[in-house]
Amino acid sequence: MTGNPRADDIEPRLLRGFLTVAEELHFTRAAARLYVAQQALSRDVRRLETALGAELFVRTTRQVALTPDGERLLPYARRVLEAQDELAAAFGGAAARPLLVDLNTDGPSSARLVLERARELAPGQELMARFESGLTHAAAEIAAGRLDVSFGRFAGLDPALRARLDHQPVRFEPLAVLLPEDHPLAGADAVPLDALAGERVYAGAGNPRTLEWTDYARRLFAGRGISLAPPAPVAVGKEEFRRVMAKTRTPVLVTVDFLDMPGSVKLPLVEPVPLSPLSMVWRRGFGHPGIEALRTAAAELAAGRGWLRRPPGGWLPGPDEELMRTGGR
Repeated sequence: MTGNPRADDIEPRLLRGFLTVAEELHFTRAAARLYVAQQALSRDVRRLETALGAELFVRTTRQVALTPDGERLLPYARRVLEAQDELAAAFGGAAARPLLVDLNTDGPSSARLVLERARELAPGQELMARFESGLTHAAAEIAAGRLDVSFGRFAGLDPALRARLDHQPVRFEPLAVLLPEDHPLAGADAVPLDALAGERVYAGAGNPRTLEWTDYARRLFAGRGISLAPPAPVAVGKEEFRRVMAKTRTPVLVTVDFLDMPGSVKLPLVEPVPLSPLSMVWRRGFGHPGIEALRTAAAELAAGRGWLRRPPGGWLPGPDEELMRTGGR
């Protein structure tokens, strides 16, 4: 194409450039995400503005902001690009790149089992794993196009962010508490929740990546005399986590699949049995054969292992009850 496009003949590339700048509000970062030169991205945005006859960004030396016309274009641009992704997936175009899947931890997990089964179902697809805890952070990365799939508590996300994502319930994960091996409760077979009254339990407080998990814990502990432990250094890797927890000696809220830690005892919680509602999460409208393989794998495992059956005495936060029952947003 030569010259500037008309409003009824706009290349999706121009819309993708606009949307990326709108998400980053920074031309250099947006260009890096798109693997293009900043000058080329600026040129594409100007071409789009000319085609629409509207200024989309206010640019100063300090910041970039959307104009009212830019805000008005956002939902249209997203719908067009979602349709393009679906078209590419239908005809194999999306299979040209790997699918990036965040498992939250490099230890044992339900998400890892889903990924392993999906790789068996779709051996021709490249499903790449990464390990960065926290659905709050991962969901923002998914919405921005920097990540494709993650797992976690969907109801704990901001509603505006949830509206841009799809999810599929995977499992009600029973929870446990990780205790120092000399803790008075460490010799029990299970820990009634009320036995933690007076304790401060760590659940990611102060970590902006895991707000959904801290919110869950706050709801679980409410009225039971259990308080959230104060922020601790964010530990990456098993050894760093073990070291920090040994130093603070704080009980930790975890899932029953959480990896075993030297010097600690992991005991299931009961009376009630707290359930962490795990969903697979991806960008709404995004089509990729790997997504379908993951969804099929999740459904197979949930059916075969009873992952979505509520155990007797199972407890969920109020917002999660309806969401997990209906699969809604």
